[in-house]
Amino acid sequence: MDEHDYGLTQARLAYAAHDWTSAAAHFDAVPPEQFTADDFAAHADAVWWVGRVEDNLRLGAAAYDAFLAESRTAEAAHIAMVLGIFHMGRGDEPRAVGWLGRARRLAEDVQDSPVHGWVLTFMGVEASLMAGQPAAAVDAARQVQDIGRRVGAPDLVAVGLNGEGRALIRSGHVADGLALLDEAMVTVLDGQLAPFISGTLYCHTIAACHEVSDVRRMARWTTLAEQWLATFPAAVLFGGLCAVHRAQLLLLHGEWLEAEQVALRVVVDLCASRIDYAAEAWYVTAEARRLRGDPGAAEAYDEAHARGRDPQPGRALLQLRTGDADGAATSVRSAVAAAGTDPLSRAPLCSALVEIAISAGRLDDAVVAAAELEATAAKYATSGLEAMAAAARGAVLLAEGQPERALPVLREACRRWHELGAEYDAAGICVRLAEAYRALGDAASACAEDERAKAVYERLGVHQQAPDGLTRRECEVLVLVAEGRSNREIGEALFISDRTVARHLTNIFHKIGVTSRTQAARYAIDRRLDLRTTA
Repeated sequence: MDEHDYGLTQARLAYAAHDWTSAAAHFDAVPPEQFTADDFAAHADAVWWVGRVEDNLRLGAAAYDAFLAESRTAEAAHIAMVLGIFHMGRGDEPRAVGWLGRARRLAEDVQDSPVHGWVLTFMGVEASLMAGQPAAAVDAARQVQDIGRRVGAPDLVAVGLNGEGRALIRSGHVADGLALLDEAMVTVLDGQLAPFISGTLYCHTIAACHEVSDVRRMARWTTLAEQWLATFPAAVLFGGLCAVHRAQLLLLHGEWLEAEQVALRVVVDLCASRIDYAAEAWYVTAEARRLRGDPGAAEAYDEAHARGRDPQPGRALLQLRTGDADGAATSVRSAVAAAGTDPLSRAPLCSALVEIAISAGRLDDAVVAAAELEATAAKYATSGLEAMAAAARGAVLLAEGQPERALPVLREACRRWHELGAEYDAAGICVRLAEAYRALGDAASACAEDERAKAVYERLGVHQQAPDGLTRRECEVLVLVAEGRSNREIGEALFISDRTVARHLTNIFHKIGVTSRTQAARYAIDRRLDLRTTA
């Protein structure tokens, strides 16, 4: 056996063992003219796993030509479909359409074969889901399952189940859809599928859970995906996709710096292969920065936007944080309009719209958004959506001057956020609970909720610049106004004269555009100034 024969043998053995790093290195050392079509395909797959995207596309095209030369039409069609998907992930739609057209045309010349199921998966299931046609996606997914059972391809059956599940979720049949996702994943956990299919199903499942805010299920599948990835010496793309989902969970749990670090570690790799996930990584980064008061948030939103990710509602919430409540309200209302009719796309926007509209004094907008969010939560009934809906409803009731009705709703929202490990969101509810108790004259309960929220904010390191040009002293005065203290009590607390307090209040009213202590107190509470350290 000569050197090249030995290298090719080692490459094939390493590839069979899923040691893609070694397989790629051994294949690299062998002259391509010694490759069979299967070798080209294996080499393309190996370099894909280690993150060499351009080499993958080049070798995939060579594999396609080699399969055609060997009259293996089904294999050529499959390679063409994979290349189409990869180009689509990179945002190169013309090449994607071209390769997918080749796949469809070649599949027409093949007798009963798994390739028909794979072409239908993308052309029927995924295309219908992207077009907002879940009923058509359900029909196509069931056809994929039928093909898989007929030709003895368990991977097709699993992919079809997953597609049907995601389509049912989009149709509002969440429990049935999630059950099908879990059923498909049993096949993955049993180790019956090829690594690429397993990774794809992990990603589809986690993304679907995130879309409907099923936080618990998302966290569980993310953990299992990470454990699965740890069994491979290299898995650059799937590792990056999983990292973005982990960053989303870290963001929810208040681990903002780690969320940003995790997201930023993968943006370069993902820009070369999955620009949609790269955009989401930048959005997570922006959110983490916004919540930490990092001025780099705006730039990160721009990076997400440049890659096709709507930067809302984060960008509007950033506007609110800097004191531009009216501008934020206009921005988020535009984002809701641009989202179309899909309730899942609109839900996070409606949640932000409630908070922003209340701050901007547009209570009618908040009422409408909260009602829509409640309807979405009732239809999809997942943990995250129900928490968002309760929080929105409680905030609106409080803003309407109904603290007695708001209290039980806010209590429920607080409980739900705590169960999900969303400390920051729960602390925000505590602030509103304090306001409700204060409105009812229960100073002790209000103080307890304030202290509870303050402890969380201090632990998370929540920090913001003073809005609307307020000085630190003016913020301190405003905090005490929100607590219901008189000028004399404020002066005693800050060791300043009553006249100085009055002068500060005049300046504050002018800067924030209010005319009464009640309006000033609402301003402070809406911005949680009583619970933040201002610079």
